[in-house]
Amino acid sequence: MKILTIGDVVGRRAIEYLSGKLRKTAAALGADLVVCNGENASEIHGLALRDAEALLDCGVDLITLGNHAFGSRDIYRYLDDNTDRIIRPANYPAACPGVGYTTLEVSGLRILCMNLSGTAFMDPLDNPFTVVDRILDREKGDYDIALLDFHAEATSEKLAMGYHLDGRVQIVFGTHTHVPTADTRVLRGGTGYVTDLGMTGPVNGILGTDAEAVLSKMRTHMPARFTVADGPIEAQGVLFTLEDTKPYRCVKVERVTF
Repeated sequence: MKILTIGDVVGRRAIEYLSGKLRKTAAALGADLVVCNGENASEIHGLALRDAEALLDCGVDLITLGNHAFGSRDIYRYLDDNTDRIIRPANYPAACPGVGYTTLEVSGLRILCMNLSGTAFMDPLDNPFTVVDRILDREKGDYDIALLDFHAEATSEKLAMGYHLDGRVQIVFGTHTHVPTADTRVLRGGTGYVTDLGMTGPVNGILGTDAEAVLSKMRTHMPARFTVADGPIEAQGVLFTLEDTKPYRCVKVERVTF
């Protein structure tokens, strides 16, 4: 089993980029499942309905989200109606649109896919560590493989989550910071881990955003309109390879750029 995870998509040009490359890349890697964070796909802040559908048309099997999950109102009904294709962080209140986890059947295996938001330097949501424990307890016996997109700011919080889940889930990957980290590894208990996948977007901006707008904000502290940067686009992610037999431990974690 191979699972390809793609970092935060920034802007509609990045979706167009994926439309021409993702299916071929996934096939060449032998990926059985493609998971992609799409919370910045609609010009940085949120995911609009048309862009969610476009990402799925590119070859993404499951979209995960983050702190901009509800940035576009027209996605709300879609979140409720397509819980097998798109999920938002599970530690948002239950009254919010959508769900925080789903189970997909892939090559005869049941894959529990979870999405959580960090709370260090981010919104004061429910504790992600206790929430993930509740999910695993609730779904015990109903899945073969489990993975988590932990959308968090602090590298320490992400790494803590990796150790918290080591040996209990097969894959933990971080998103949100848009900077790929060099710590792809298999933890002692057999969990594949990386602190941040990186992003799919313009490489010449600042985290995919136009550099001049960001610099103006930082130099003057005056309001600035953030737009997606121009220039070449790159897709960043990680490929996780799992054993073919129980307990389906992760055996290889490879960074992927295309």
